[in-house]
This record gives sequence, C-alpha cells and structure tokens, in this order.
Amino acid sequence: MMPSCKEPITVVRYTPSLQAVWDGFVAGCKNATFLFERGYIDYNPRFTDHSLLFYKGDELVALLPACISGDVLASHAGLTYGGFLYGCNVGAEQMLALFDALLAYLRQSTSVNKLIYRPVPHIYATYPAEEDLYALYRCNAVLAGRRVSSVVWQPQALPFSTLRKRKVKRAAGCGFTIHEDFNYAAFWAVLAENLHKEHAAVPVHSLAEIELLAGRFPHNIKLYRVVDATGNTVAGTVLYITERVVRVQYIGSVQAGREAGAVDLLFHHLVHTLYAHKEFFDFGTSVEQGGRVLNCGLIFQKEGFGGRAVVYDSYEVDVSIALL
Repeated sequence: MMPSCKEPITVVRYTPSLQAVWDGFVAGCKNATFLFERGYIDYNPRFTDHSLLFYKGDELVALLPACISGDVLASHAGLTYGGFLYGCNVGAEQMLALFDALLAYLRQSTSVNKLIYRPVPHIYATYPAEEDLYALYRCNAVLAGRRVSSVVWQPQALPFSTLRKRKVKRAAGCGFTIHEDFNYAAFWAVLAENLHKEHAAVPVHSLAEIELLAGRFPHNIKLYRVVDATGNTVAGTVLYITERVVRVQYIGSVQAGREAGAVDLLFHHLVHTLYAHKEFFDFGTSVEQGGRVLNCGLIFQKEGFGGRAVVYDSYEVDVSIALL
C-alpha cells in the first residue's frame, strides 16, 4: 500500500552499487521498457549520468533516469524517451509529491536551473500512466519539442497504400529473402552510406555500440535484412521490441533495393505476419529541429504502411521558479 504522500520523500542519486535495485524496480513499473535497464542506459559514455531514486521511508516508489550537462538535467538525453518510472500504486497526488521532491533536490543539491523532461509515450505503458503530464502542467512546464511518430495500431491496422502494395508485389518477384541474424556489419554499411548521402550524418549508435546492446538484449533488439540472390544486403531494419510496441530504430536500403521495393516487402512481413500479435508497430519519427520541420517524403512512406501519429514530447521546467 502506498504511504501517504505527506510522508517525506528522500532522493538518492544512482550509483553502480544500486544496479540490482534499479533493474528490479524497472521490471515492475507500468511505464518502463528495457531502455531503462542499466545495461542500456550505461553503455553510452557521452552522457554524465545523474539518475535518481525516490524513497518514502524504506520503500522505493519511483525512478528518474537522467543525465546532467552544465546547469541542465535531462530525463534522459541519451534515450528516445524517459521520465518518472513508477508502478500502479502511484496516483496523481503522489506524482505531485515526487515532482516537489525533485525540484527541492535540484535546488538544494545541484546547480541545475533547467529540467528537460521527456515523458514515456502512452503506447509503452501497460496501464494508464500520465500522472506526470498533470504534474508538468502544475509546474508551468513549457512544451519545448514535439516529434511525430507513425504508429500502426495492430488490432485494426490500416491496409498498405496502393503504392506500397505495388512495391511489395514488385519485390516479391525479385528473389529476395528476409534474414533475422546478427550481421550488423553488413547492414551498418548500407545504413551509414544512406545517412551520409541524404543527411551528411552518421548512425546514432556506432557498429560496436549496436552490437554490444544487441548482445545484452537479444530478445529486445533484432536485425532483419533483405538479401538478394547473390547474398548482398539490399535493405534492412533494426527493431526495438517491448511488451506492447515494436519500434523501428533504423531503416536503410541500397538504391537497387529502393527501386525494387525491398523495404516494402520487409515491412509487409514484419507488420502483417511476424509482429501482428503486438499492439503497436511504431515506424519512428519523421521530423527535424525538434519537430518544427516535417519530413514529408519520409512520413508519406510511413503513413503508406498504415502509420498514424503518436507524439514524443519534450518539456522544459524553470527550476528556479517552478511551483506546484
């Protein structure tokens, strides 16, 4: 039973000695995924971790995965999403108390002036979990970014568009095969070339990093490649698989694969056959500059697969003046 929200909350900064405690609590949260296990959070040395644990008495009631840079605490800049992680025993009043404790901690124990908070989108929660959105409103949080992602609701999935169906049919006659394997090197060569040509960018994860993470989470991170008759990778995708959601982390294809519809063939198989039992299939975001610019060509393709909008938001809180 949840203690009274009037009972003081103690905030403890995460240290590696608390890994078992942290991961054990993540497993019981209503809005957590494998991204919040320490084996995932801690892989990336580019961020200075400042994750927090929240206790009422001896009872751990919430976690906040976070990192710190200068006078900004972000939850968590190294993750696709992330906010307070908690169970069904935390309600709206208790969430206000958690935010109050967080603000007090930041004011008293850090030099942080700004909190960037990235709530977990509702599709990942196993039970309604938007208490933090109410608390953000009470803190006068400002919506600082909104990325639109294209998601298929599998129980009533929209059909592929006529163009996507035509490309699936074309690819089916090309002798392609679909492989689930660990040959990330083959796919990363395709992906890196795509990103360099189209965006002058590189993958968020290096080849070594994605191999490390896929090795740590083999049931959650999977690679699917489309291979031609000569054994060459013509397209592929990396999927992040959670309890309710299959999310596309990366997509890539060579020019010949794009012309032949290899990506369309791949997602026809993944959406309608292999992962038809999952509730949501998330094709990922199609925006730039925090959502200010919509990549119309990219979202046209994803909406052609039946995806419709779910937003990934970022909020900013001025720690010095925020009141509940």
